[in-house]
Amino acid sequence: MAASFDLGAITNALSDLDQNGVKWVGKASKWGTVAEAQELIDAIAACTDMRFLNLEGNTLGVEAAKGIAKALEKHPELQRALWKDLFTGRMKEEIPIALKALGQGIITAGAKLTVLDCSDNALGPNGMVGLVDLLKSSTCHTLQELKLNNCGLGIEGGTMLAKALLEGHAGSLRVGKPLSLKVFIAGRNRLENAGAKALSEMFATVGTLEQIEMPQNGIYHPGITALSEAFKENVNLKIINLNDNTIGPRGAAALAEALPALQQLREINFGDCLLKTNGATLIGEAIHESHLELEVLDFGFNEIGPDGGFALVNATANKDRLRSIVLNGNSFGDECCEQIEELMHDYGRIEAFAKLDDDGGDNEDAEEEASEDGGSEEDEENETDEDDEETEDETAEGYDEEQRQQRASDTEVEEDTEEALLVRMKEHMMALATNNNDTSTVSIDLDATLPNTVDSFCRVHYPPETMFLGLPDADKVAAFREYLSTVPQPDYLVHVAFTILKCSELAERNPEALSVAVALYQDAFKFAQANRRLKSLRNFVLIQLGLLKCEDRSFKPSYNVQSCRYALRAALQQMVAPEDENLIFSTFLDGGR
Repeated sequence: MAASFDLGAITNALSDLDQNGVKWVGKASKWGTVAEAQELIDAIAACTDMRFLNLEGNTLGVEAAKGIAKALEKHPELQRALWKDLFTGRMKEEIPIALKALGQGIITAGAKLTVLDCSDNALGPNGMVGLVDLLKSSTCHTLQELKLNNCGLGIEGGTMLAKALLEGHAGSLRVGKPLSLKVFIAGRNRLENAGAKALSEMFATVGTLEQIEMPQNGIYHPGITALSEAFKENVNLKIINLNDNTIGPRGAAALAEALPALQQLREINFGDCLLKTNGATLIGEAIHESHLELEVLDFGFNEIGPDGGFALVNATANKDRLRSIVLNGNSFGDECCEQIEELMHDYGRIEAFAKLDDDGGDNEDAEEEASEDGGSEEDEENETDEDDEETEDETAEGYDEEQRQQRASDTEVEEDTEEALLVRMKEHMMALATNNNDTSTVSIDLDATLPNTVDSFCRVHYPPETMFLGLPDADKVAAFREYLSTVPQPDYLVHVAFTILKCSELAERNPEALSVAVALYQDAFKFAQANRRLKSLRNFVLIQLGLLKCEDRSFKPSYNVQSCRYALRAALQQMVAPEDENLIFSTFLDGGR
């Protein structure tokens, strides 16, 4: 039976403050058939000047996509395709077919897209197949912004993307209107070195990029070097974000060589990139006298010693536009921290300066000793080939296997139970990573085939906010507790800990997610206390929130640290933890280490 005509729904879909278009955001609509999508199709048909189509936070199947595509054929004026988080609960085979149908509808219309946003969809290389024709077509010759954040593209998907854009650029040159892409965002995609190199070729060829964001992609110095060469060809770059990759001193040397060509830079984010002192010094020297337009600098959590810190701080002396500089989480030591703060006062930059609450203490001597012995730990790691790097990535969740096996021989019962918990936590992360990292075949993260339930939310590594909002349960705390109650007892703490992180990542902007996180913290502490696992839970949370250094130096927090700390503070305020644990966590959060 066809859906009934709803004028109110159509009117709402047509409303927007900025310009004309259809906006159907976060309603968790499930469009499987044409009939189920009829209200949306009617809204598209009723829009006389549809400049954008925003379908974020719904779920689209093949037949519905074909019906929507037919409606799109009559809208050559469409410019912005905003399709974030659009395939929750869909089979992996459906996604490329649905995307290809939508793309063909736009191509048939002769539209000229300026923005394409498919972020927060578990595309993988298989899903990228559905976008290739669109990206190569004349419809995307006018593309200015491409956003594919958190899509699980992998090396194969990233390479496919680069080739499609290169072919599209070649076609645009033939008609005398070259592709002028300005914004490229592709964080959390497991692109690694090979994917970064493929995209670097595209960046260098296009040459018009103003914003490149590729955080958390497992890129090491070979990929960073390739990107650096491409940056030189994009002299109008204003924003570079490589946060949470492994730049290291060698990658920093390549970036420092590229920076003189990039005098329009406004933001540099190299946080959590293992720059170390040498790398920070090179970057600081490269921007010391020039780059007067800089507004934001992030070099947090990089194991930078005093010399590197001073190099970066001194570089801010002539940056009158600077509004934020992050140096937190490095290895300056108390005396150096005080001197850095004094320099920021002297340069008139103290208002832009983020406090050094999480400084790890001065380890400059250890780093100098490593240098005298023939190079840093990071340099030794990077002498291996890319296969070795992939193996390192697979074990980068914070627990070294060999050390763990050695510790498992300890005789104390509490240590044994904690060790077993850490093993299960590692295995849980590895299982999630395996789904997202396997690029040997064309596939989709199987998590995306689940319906939008608490179960599917907990199975997805980085569930978006729209997935949480789309949960059908009125009492979300009760729903999460009910789901977790079905987990076998040995694995309960692992599951509840990661569920807390996923909800905590949304907590700052979503009160319901905060409520769930706080309630689950209460459950976790109660369980851990009863089963003598408080120390394991404590260490796990502190490491994941970047408050405690992990034995595995390659480990990096995967979730939004700021939001996760916000949720933890809220939980502690409600006294959900035992008194001693509350004191310990409060001490770490308040920077009393």
